[in-house]
Amino acid sequence: MLFPSPVSLEEIASLIKAEVIGDTTALAKGINEIHKVEAGDLCFVDHPKYYDICLNSNATHIIINTKDVNVPEGKNLLFTADPFEAYLAIVNHFRPFTKATSAVNEKAAIGENTIIMPNVFVGKEVTIGDNCVIHPNVSIMDYTVIGNNVVIQAGSVIGSDAFYYNTKKNRDVWYKRMQSCGNVIIEDDVEIGAGCTIDRGVTASTFIGQGTKMDNMVHIGHDTYVGKNCLFAAQVGIAGATVIEDGVTLWGQVGVSKTLTIGTNAVVLAQSGVPSSLAGNKTYFGYPAEDASQKRRELVWIKRIPEMWEKLKKIKVD
Repeated sequence: MLFPSPVSLEEIASLIKAEVIGDTTALAKGINEIHKVEAGDLCFVDHPKYYDICLNSNATHIIINTKDVNVPEGKNLLFTADPFEAYLAIVNHFRPFTKATSAVNEKAAIGENTIIMPNVFVGKEVTIGDNCVIHPNVSIMDYTVIGNNVVIQAGSVIGSDAFYYNTKKNRDVWYKRMQSCGNVIIEDDVEIGAGCTIDRGVTASTFIGQGTKMDNMVHIGHDTYVGKNCLFAAQVGIAGATVIEDGVTLWGQVGVSKTLTIGTNAVVLAQSGVPSSLAGNKTYFGYPAEDASQKRRELVWIKRIPEMWEKLKKIKVD
């Protein structure tokens, strides 16, 4: 999330009651979580397991709960007892939740010849391009950006909060929701089926590329990048921070795990599971998804096991 304008660390420290270790006059341009952080951004870390990862990330300013670390040159720390609560304070200050008072927010920008059908919700600072059709009961949440010639079928939700939690098992509530302040960006000529859900980024954008088509009941997790001209059949589920490159086809009920990449023009056959990255220009099947031709040969041999076992028993008897 970018701030409306860069903010000094002195101002941020005052907001979150932190001590600046470094340049108090340095400016932060925004706040991002570790998967999306860029130079000039704030990032937070509250567990020793991730100290080095965060300190050596692209983040310029790190909200942290220890001083006992080696700080790379050019980086600043904001020391506070609870970095997660500091993150929430920053998000609530710069992008606070506000209740809706109308079905279509007065600040939403809707293009020419776009059709908004009954019972559609359009949140604040939403942009919808020209010649779109938004069918009944669609919810388009705050800060979503939609291009031209986009079709969204009935009942879909665009920009719901990320399924993303701060986890600590030494407290009564183990999972505390990391408030989402990102958005969804949908390029031109995308079609989204009925009952689909596309979560917004935690702090950045979930992105759907030009010409991509989705069947009904597809789920796209937070911060996922979907390239151009992809095709997703019904009940596909893609976890957060995943990269789906151009031209990928995922057939019905394919499940894709988080933070992996599926390469250009890959095809994953129905009911397959993808736990790790796949190269492009190949067809995959099964769990874990592997080269489809190899997987079919394995299934043939598996079916032959009873026959082979009977032959083996006969040989032993003889």
